[in-house]
Parts: sequence; structure tokens; C-alpha cells
Amino acid sequence: MSSLLLNPHKALFTASSSFPLRSDVNAQILVASRRAATRIVDCRPRASRDSFEAEALPETNAKKKNANRKIILFGSSPPPLSEDRSGAAGNGRGKPGSEASSWGFFQKALKRALAVLSNLPLAIAEMFTIAALMALGTVIDQGEAPDYYFQKYPEENPMFGFFTWRWVLNLGFDHMFTSPVFLGLLILLACSLMACTYTTQIPLVKVARRWSFKHSAEAIRRQDFADSLPKASVKDLGIILMGAGYEGMAGRFAPIGVHISMLLIMVGGTLSAAGSFHGSVTVPQGLNFVVGDTMNPNGFLSFPTQSFDTEVHVNRFYMDYYDSGEVSQFYSDLSLFSLDGKELMRKTIRVNDPLRFRGITIYQTDWGFSALQITKNGEGPFNLAMAPLQMNGEKKLFGTFLPTGDADSPNVKGISMLARDLQSIVLYDQEGKFAGVRRPSSKLPIDIDGTRIVIEDAIGSTGLDLKTDPGVPIVYAGFGALMLTTCISYFSHSQIWALQDGTTVVIGGKTNRAKLEFRDEVNGLLDEVPELVSIDQNLNG
Repeated sequence: MSSLLLNPHKALFTASSSFPLRSDVNAQILVASRRAATRIVDCRPRASRDSFEAEALPETNAKKKNANRKIILFGSSPPPLSEDRSGAAGNGRGKPGSEASSWGFFQKALKRALAVLSNLPLAIAEMFTIAALMALGTVIDQGEAPDYYFQKYPEENPMFGFFTWRWVLNLGFDHMFTSPVFLGLLILLACSLMACTYTTQIPLVKVARRWSFKHSAEAIRRQDFADSLPKASVKDLGIILMGAGYEGMAGRFAPIGVHISMLLIMVGGTLSAAGSFHGSVTVPQGLNFVVGDTMNPNGFLSFPTQSFDTEVHVNRFYMDYYDSGEVSQFYSDLSLFSLDGKELMRKTIRVNDPLRFRGITIYQTDWGFSALQITKNGEGPFNLAMAPLQMNGEKKLFGTFLPTGDADSPNVKGISMLARDLQSIVLYDQEGKFAGVRRPSSKLPIDIDGTRIVIEDAIGSTGLDLKTDPGVPIVYAGFGALMLTTCISYFSHSQIWALQDGTTVVIGGKTNRAKLEFRDEVNGLLDEVPELVSIDQNLNG
């Protein structure tokens, strides 16, 4: 049933607005006039009478299939439907008692669970606990062998008096972001966000979209902002408000968007932690490897894809140097091949410029010295493997050994070769004395202890990190939506009421944010309302 209030001397106006946004017109005007007395016109939809009749006379329903529809009017209100203890109507169409009782218990349990989950202090506690676990995950080294934790967190000397390796291994803190404790808290926080959205934010949006009319000047004057305009028309005010074009519902939808954004971030983070792959490999120049052979799953959601069958070939590895001789940048020329030998992609990667292909990302992370190619007394070339030696600080040092006597002798002697990069090789004789320096590109021979050596080439090796992370796009989308909806949530939702009382317009309004700006904005709009001038005043003027 709906009612229309007709009023002889008063016109009623209401508008919903937003400050300071001015984009689309969102205003509704209700204008009414009253003559001698208030008259209420009741409007009842036809479907209501039909359903009313069906409930009042259930025994006639079967007859209506083959007979004309009848309209029955009661002289008094119809008798109420009787209900049994199970809550079902007494017309025989209700649920059985046990089924209705079970459904009622389920509804009560669901409401109670929603009330608990939507509790704000609980959600705050969940977020603080998750933040604390994330901080703990940065302190505890992740993914190490159990022996590592046995030694670092021994039971004989527990950290803080109680924290030992049992806490780390039993609770899964060695893989914090895929541990049952961490994932369980994420699920609990997600349930809290959804419960808050369902029980609080969605009802607030419904209330904000519902027009609320004030039918008296006293009710309007009780608003946060109230004023009156003598000799003014509510129609003129309505035109000015609609022309300003205020839209205020965006700020009400924003909290729902914030919750959805947080859910996206948590889903993406969980998928990254439990559904990704990671691998590292060091490959000499000229060799190749299969992606799937180097990848290790990070969690129970990690499933290999067809791209894992891709073969990677290192065409070339080279480095750039500063004037001081230090390494400035290193590069890897890579080609990707399918199983049938077809080249799918080729790119030269460097630090901070990875290769991306079908969800796989290949990063340039390290370099090494694989082998030294030489000729000995005109024979060869031979490849001497370069071994990493003790490093001083961040500088690398590689070395190899070329035997010059009997290799099976217990006191074998030979020529030692050392290198810090691929530019130059330092050579030492059998006594360990400095013999000279040669660049691989010079091709200049050097004679040491009767052996002529030519450095033909320095073969480097590239250090690559491979990664698949399906959660990254979801996390990026979540953070982008979170920033957008957080900004939108600062938009004000404002409402203005106006009542025509004779020649005076009574105005009132309220807003949820920026109350001072709202007052100044409304005052500026009221200044634009024209003053009504009577015909007698025009004639006298």
C-alpha cells in the first residue's frame, strides 16, 4: 500500500546530494498542495488483492482453475491464519515440524555467526595478528632444512625463554606464509570482511538510497544545518540544486569496494605464497636447460603448466665494465624453444630487465666464470674449468690449474691461472711466481716453464632466477582498487530538505563528512535563489 499526501498550502521538497563532487544530477522533488483538509489516497496493487483472497480462502483455489475469477470483499478484516508451533501456516502448505525446526535453528546459528564475525574489535585483532605473523616471518629464515633450526633455536638455550625449534617446525613457521596458522587467519579475516559487508555496509547503502521525507518545519530545523528563505519558492531551489548536479551515493558504495579490494589482495597473496614456482640455475654460455627441470613448487596450490616444457638456450653471456675495471652490468642473450625445436622468443636480458613468457619470468641475478679455453704448445683448444675461490668482500675470484708434468704424480706441478672477471687472466709458474697477464681477446702467447700457452676465450656463465606467480595480477588489481575506493570513501553523502510554508522556504540538511564545507556550499546555493516580488509591489515601484 502506498500513500500520497496532498497539502493545500505547503509544498515539500527533498534532495540527496554530495559535496564537493558535482557530476550528475541526483535530485527528487515531491510537490503537493492542500485545499480544505488533508486527504490520503490509498493505492493498492491488484496483485495484493489476489494474493489476499488466496490466503483468506485457500479452499477456493482449486475451483479457480476452471471458473472465472471472483472478487470477494470482507465487511471486516479477514481472520488471521493460524500457525502451529513450527511456524508453518495452518493451511496445510507449511513445512513439516522437524524440517521447519531445523531451518529455524540454522537461521539462528547463521545470524549469530554473522554477528560474531562482523564484530569490529575481532577484525582489528585478526589484522594485528596477521601483521605480527608477517613480521615474524621476516625474522625467521624461511625454507631452511630442519638442522638449521635445530642449531639456531636449540632447546638448551631457548629464545625469550620459551621459543625453540619446536615452535618453528610444529606450527610451520619455516614456511610462514603457507602455514595453517597464517592461512587460517586469512580465511577468518575474509569471513569477517564478508560478514561486515553483508550485515552493515549493504544495509547502509539501502538506507542511503531510500528517500526520507520530512513533513514538518520542526523536523527540518532539527537537522545539522537549517535556514529559511522568506519570499522564495521551493521550485526555484529545486532547479538550482538539480542544476548544480550532486551525486552522493559513491561514498556509500566505497566501503564495500574497500572490503572487496582487501579480499582480492588476500586471495592474490595466498595464491602467490601457495601456488607459485621458483628456481635458480647457473648455465654456461652455449648450453641450455628445460624450465620444468629447475622449478620447485612453493605450496599445495602449485600446479605446473604447459610452458614448463619450454627449453632455454644461452646464446651469449657478456659484461660491461666501469673505467676502474669493476663490473657494471651483465647480459644474457636467451632463446626459448618448444619441444619440436621451434624458436618461440629471443631476448637479451639484464638486471632489472627480465624475460616474461606465458607466466614465466626469467631474471638476470648473477654471473660466474665457467671455463677458460686455451691452447698448449699449439695443441687444443682445451677447456679448463674455473672454480670459485675464497672471496674478499663482494669481489669474486676464480682459478684453474694446468698440469705441466705427470698428472698421476703425487706432487704434480703446473701453471696456475686466476681471474676476477672475464677481462684478464693472471698466470703463475710452477713455483707460484707471477708470470704475466693476458687478455682473452689478445691471442698473445706466453711461455712459462717451457710451455707456450695462448688464452683463446673466457667462457662465462649466467645466473638466472625463474619464477611463476599467478597471484601478482590479482594483488595489483586489489591494491589499485583499494587506493581508488579509499579516495572515493572520502566523498560526502549529503541530504537537503526544503518545505514551502506560505511564502517562506524552510531548508535543512545533513552530511556525513566535511560539515563546514557543506554549510558554506549550501549557503552559496541559497544565495542564488531569487526573491519573489508581488504584483502590488511592482505597481507601487
